[in-house]
Amino acid sequence: MEQLEPISRMVAELSHLPGIGQKTAQRLAYHIASMPLEEVRNLATALWQGRKSIRYCEVCGNYTVSEQCEICSRSERHNGQICVVRDPRDVIAMERMHDYHGLYHVLHGTLSPLDGIGPNDIHIKELMDRIEKEPPDEIILATSPDIEGEATATYLARLIKPKGIRVTRIAHGLPVGLDIEYADEVTLSKAMSGRTAM
Repeated sequence: MEQLEPISRMVAELSHLPGIGQKTAQRLAYHIASMPLEEVRNLATALWQGRKSIRYCEVCGNYTVSEQCEICSRSERHNGQICVVRDPRDVIAMERMHDYHGLYHVLHGTLSPLDGIGPNDIHIKELMDRIEKEPPDEIILATSPDIEGEATATYLARLIKPKGIRVTRIAHGLPVGLDIEYADEVTLSKAMSGRTAM
């Protein structure tokens, strides 16, 4: 027996989400089909309104609902440090350790030539423009310690160091291949305190 067309459509849309395969999408679609209509409407409204209200911070590129994110809008965070991360989830992970009190710059990706992702495909130009306008004392490169993260950190260090700005890399207290967002606070704190000049 074939699936009903509305369920097939739900499965097709849900399977576009990262980490959701065909079977999980099917399980979710059947669960949604069994939910009361009001709960489905609330879910759909939360997704629609949430996505519609989220934008990039004009300073760092983090997600926000205002022109500037909460971190960039706080004057005490402007201490001469900018921590460069891959995506907004990494900002949340870094903030959980409560040891870093500077600003961020979100790249929204890492360099990956095999996947066709080059310097113009992530927010490197925005970082360089930001450095030109207001040079920081230190740039902390906190991309994940995988091949793409290392390549991105090396590329950025080569661009930034000639400008006379101190460039550091978080220490490899993080296991290779682990995304920053999954690291615990203690590991992140050790990696941050053990960062080295590049």
